[in-house]
Amino acid sequence: QVQLVESGGGLVQAGGSMRLSCAASGRTFSSYTMGWFRQAPGKEREFTAAIIRGDNSTYYADSVKGRFTISRDNAKNAVYLQMNSLKPEDTAAYYCAAKSSGKNYYNNPRLYGYWGQGTQVTVSS
Repeated sequence: QVQLVESGGGLVQAGGSMRLSCAASGRTFSSYTMGWFRQAPGKEREFTAAIIRGDNSTYYADSVKGRFTISRDNAKNAVYLQMNSLKPEDTAAYYCAAKSSGKNYYNNPRLYGYWGQGTQVTVSS
């Protein structure tokens, strides 16, 4: 099992940057594919970014490609989401998630078995 705790959310102006962190418990963190998802009020949870176990390949939603960067530090049991050029439409609760399989269906939240509690990101215009 793995437990996830996000941090780093808050309020930022449009065009600004923010870095989210997700700390994971457990000794097998490197064996998990990690994802970031977000959910705005009244909307479904949507895929944002993923980093695949093993080869650390990365995938992004079209809406954040070129602005967001996902990374991981297996020695620290942590995954990060660097968010640049933030827009008001990026406002959402951001969730860190883990799944024990590889890159198949990396953007499907139903296949992630472990979730953090979420951290709110608000981008003002």
